[in-house]
Amino acid sequence: MTDPTMETISAAVVRGREGDVTTARRDLLTVWQEIGAAGDPFHRCTLAHYLADLYDDPAEALVWDVRALDAADALTDERAQQHDAGLQVAGFYPSLHLNLADNFRRLGAFQAAAEHIGHAEQRSSALPTGPYGDTLRTAIREVGQAITDRDTTRRASAPSPR
Repeated sequence: MTDPTMETISAAVVRGREGDVTTARRDLLTVWQEIGAAGDPFHRCTLAHYLADLYDDPAEALVWDVRALDAADALTDERAQQHDAGLQVAGFYPSLHLNLADNFRRLGAFQAAAEHIGHAEQRSSALPTGPYGDTLRTAIREVGQAITDRDTTRRASAPSPR
């Protein structure tokens, strides 16, 4: 079953990764207006998660990462599996909390950053084995260390609109 909203989101993500950040951001914001803040939680979570990566400013990214986490809290495995039979919402949380921790850290809000990196660590057992899970586990360790070091610089390995 095709999902036109996910197709539009995916196309925008590809554009952003190819360097057309302005168009990607515009397209995702248009979809956000269409689905609304109370729309399908799978669409909201996915869109907000990827849109956050299109902002260099951690405060702007934080807004979208909070929206992604809120949407995940309303999301069911059943709904996620309508998109991909292998998805489980529990697997979303390590990345969502990692992104929040990284944004708070970059803003110098180390207590909030530590809270979210703790949540990411606690939920990391839901990550799959393999490159994707390994990448997130490494990022969780890197952000955790940066929080300990009170380092607010952008991580070289962080998703970026560039």
